[in-house]
Order: sequence, then structure tokens, then C-alpha cells
Amino acid sequence: MPVVMVTQKAINRLYAHGGDDVLPLKSQPAKPFPLALRRLFTKRYNSNYNMTSKKTFKFQRTIYSTAEHCCVPLCQASSKYNSLLSFHTFPSDAEIRRKWLVAIRRDKFTVTPHTRVCSRHFNKEDVREPLSETGRRLLNKGAVPALFEWNNFTLPTSRPGVWERRERPPPMTEDDGDAGEKADIPMDHDYASASDPAVVDLALDDNMSLRDEILKLREHVEKLTMNQRFGIHRFAASDKDIRFFTRFASYDLLMRFWALIEPSLPNMVSVTQAQRGTFTEPSSTVTRFLQPIDEMFMFLNYLALGSKQRDLADRYGVHQSTVSRIITTWSNFLYTVLGSVRIWIPEEKIRAHLPAEFKDYADTTVILDCTELRCQCPSSPLLQSEMFSAYKSHCTLKGLLGVAPHGAVTFISQLYAGSISDKQITRESGILSLLRPGMAIMVDRGFLVDDLVPCKIYRPAFLSGRSQMSACEVRETQAIARLRVHVERLIRRVKEHKFFDTEIPLRLFGNINQLYTVACLLTNYENGPLVKAWAKKPE
Repeated sequence: MPVVMVTQKAINRLYAHGGDDVLPLKSQPAKPFPLALRRLFTKRYNSNYNMTSKKTFKFQRTIYSTAEHCCVPLCQASSKYNSLLSFHTFPSDAEIRRKWLVAIRRDKFTVTPHTRVCSRHFNKEDVREPLSETGRRLLNKGAVPALFEWNNFTLPTSRPGVWERRERPPPMTEDDGDAGEKADIPMDHDYASASDPAVVDLALDDNMSLRDEILKLREHVEKLTMNQRFGIHRFAASDKDIRFFTRFASYDLLMRFWALIEPSLPNMVSVTQAQRGTFTEPSSTVTRFLQPIDEMFMFLNYLALGSKQRDLADRYGVHQSTVSRIITTWSNFLYTVLGSVRIWIPEEKIRAHLPAEFKDYADTTVILDCTELRCQCPSSPLLQSEMFSAYKSHCTLKGLLGVAPHGAVTFISQLYAGSISDKQITRESGILSLLRPGMAIMVDRGFLVDDLVPCKIYRPAFLSGRSQMSACEVRETQAIARLRVHVERLIRRVKEHKFFDTEIPLRLFGNINQLYTVACLLTNYENGPLVKAWAKKPE
């Protein structure tokens, strides 16, 4: 009998799977190993080991100092305890590596040179057994793991292809079915025979009902789509909602205002165009995320409700930076368009529309008053002292407003630091260039501008050290106060825009003059007459 020399490594591989009665061999010198015994162990090895088996081998492997582990989820195979398994690295081909990651359900897994997949997850056809006891198992080219815990280590049965021949089912016999029940076999339609009128009428009724149901469903879908999209058309049917979101009294007034500014839209320069310097670029080529009318509606929401830009971005489904660009673009656009309309009314037109309440002050051209807006305090002490208002006890921005006797805004100054006096703001605002001799202005006690204006001034009387005013002065003061209250009502209309309720942040100072001027000018369009009794009915 020939003698075969078997190495210690081969003997350990044979004994490791032998069963509970076989222990791993200690390091021994190589000894002759009978061929019959070798065949016996080889047969036992082949019968017990199955590549798809889920059995965990518990006999420790001692021939390697480092252990390899399988990276497949739910698989705990390790070369330290499963000596009969082979562990394979990921292929270098990117496409096959991707297939491996998808197969083991670890798409975003980071593969390293030490990442392994054990042989129990491959088909037998994909694994090449070693030619010798000391050889290594290799994978066929393109092999992909397919046997896992979640598919019970089995392959799914494949459906036969379209062009594969299939066995024809055996013909049905009378014994297979119920002899007492015979199925109605539809015959070919006889086109020469007329249909039953009742059946035709029933089919027509069904068609009509289905058509009506389809129309109702379409209307319902359109309504849901309209309600889901936040914009002006969603609230067009409710004047109450329009007033809440825009401060316009009704949808009709808002559409009239839109008709006035819509022809100027082709000349609109967006903030993006201004930053790039592409002023000559047609506005139609600018990317718009919203329709122009919805952009205007968003801007009015910003003024009327004081909405935060993040809130508007969520409502309209756009990015917050898009909201910022739209607000800046529309504030500049309306500042230019509405500012190009002459709001100063000539003296003769004012007298033609003078309310009866002003009969004792018929030469009054404008009622002047100042308003202050609270703003964020700057960090510079010098700027704080300039912007601090003793009247508001806070840092403010101050502006001068002029109102015609019938209630229309006729003059809007720019905003100044809150510490400026009424006299100084009258000098610097530009109102003096509009006044002429023969006119008259109505002001509050703080406007000591007698040496500045070239016209008459109606102002409440001062005590000037007296204990009380005369009866004539009291009557005149009360009359002026009753008429001056209308400019205060106009200022209240401006401040009904919730944007001015909170402190104006310093980051908006570059755009605050436009926002303030537009809010003041919009009062001429948003509501009806300031005093309804003064409104003249159209002839």
C-alpha cells in the first residue's frame, strides 16, 4: 500500500469538522497517513460540509493568527471558528462590486481591503474548489453572492421565458367539472340582430352617470390643487381674506391696482440682474419660480402681515433666498413705478375738491405731520445718539408725511435719524420747494417753521406763559385738532402694515426707504376715501 504524506494543515482541516468526538490536533511533525484513512476523512468532509449550510462550526482554528469575518448582515461566520469556509475579498471591477453591495443589502457600506464575504453565500457553480489540500478556493469571474439568511439560503425559482416551450395542460374531461352545472360559453356576436332596448338605455344611463362623476372628480381635483397652492387665486373669492393678506379692501381694488402696474412689468429689473449688471436682458428670459401676480401677492403679505421670509418660503414652496430676492425686486419696482406718479396736487384742484369741513381754512394745501418707526439700535455709541428719539425713548427712523384736505397722500419724505427735529426735517425733506405764497399748511405745535415756509401756517395756539388761552384761541385749536386728526388716521393706515410693528433690523436699512415709501403710497390704492362723507359720487 502506498504511503501518502499529509501535512499538519490538511489534517487539521479534516479533523475540524469531524464531530464532537474529534478534537483539534496539536502541532505534531508530519507522519505517514494511510490512504484508506485519508479517503475516509475526505468522504466524511464532503458529506458534512455544504456551502449553503447555516451550521456554525465551534471548533477553534489554530493555524492562523488573524481571523477573517464575513461582512454580510446576520452572518457571523469567522475564519477563527469556521475553518472550512473560505473568505473572499470584493472584486476590483466597479460594476461587479456594486452588485455585491446590492446583493448583501449594504449599498452605502465602505469597502476596505480587509472586507470579506464567506463562501456560504455563493452558489456551488460560482466556486472553484482547490486542486490540492493546501490550495485556496477561487470565485468564477462575475460571481455574485446570492444565498443569505433572509432568503433561507435558497435561490428563487425563475419563471420560464417568453420563447421557452411549455407543457400544454391536459384537456378537461367531463369528470373534472360538475356535470350538473354547465358554463355559459359566449358565442360570436351577431351584428345583424338588434340589441335589447332596455340594455341599451341602461348602458347609456351608466355612461352619463360615469361622465358626471368624472366631471365632479376633475372639479374636485382642480379645487384641491388650487387650495394646495398658496397664491392670490386661492383667496380671490373672499374680500375678507384679501384684506387680511394685502390690506386692500377688496379683490376688485387689488385687480385694479394690478392693471395699473402690469404694463410696466417688462421693464422690471430683478435684483439678480442688478447684481450681474445685465440691465438690458429681457425680463422674459429671467427664471421665475412664481407668476408675477403671485410675487406681488407675496410682497403684499410681507408688508401687511409682517411675515418672516422663512414662513413665506414655506407657504409658497420656494427657497428663502428666492423670497428675499422677490421682496427686494418688488420694493424697488413699486418704488419706481408708484414714485413716477405725481402725487402733489395743484392748489386749484385741491380747492375744487375741498371738503365742507375746511370752509374756514379754504386755503389749506397740505396737512403735515411726522411719524417714527422703531428700529434696531446700532452698536456705535455715536449712531445710537443720532438715532435715539426722546419721544419714543428708543432708536427710531423719522419721516415727514403730507396729506391733502380730502385725505390723499401728497408728500412723503425719506427717513431720517430719530433725533432730527420737526423744523430740521421740514428744511431737508424738500417740502419747501412745493409751497407758494397764497397757500397754507396745517401743522402741529412742534413745527416752528414760520421763518422757513413762504406761506400761511395753521397751528394750535400756545399758552406762552399765560394761565389759559382765550375763548377764540380755544375754538381755533379745537377746530384745527379736528381737521388734523385725519393725517393721524392716515399714519395709522400706514402702520396697519404689520411690517412696522416690530423693530426694523439693521440689515434692512439699505431697503427701508423703498419699503416705507411703497407702504405710504399704497394707502392711496388700498382703501376708499379717508372720510367717506367727503367722497363725491361719480356723475
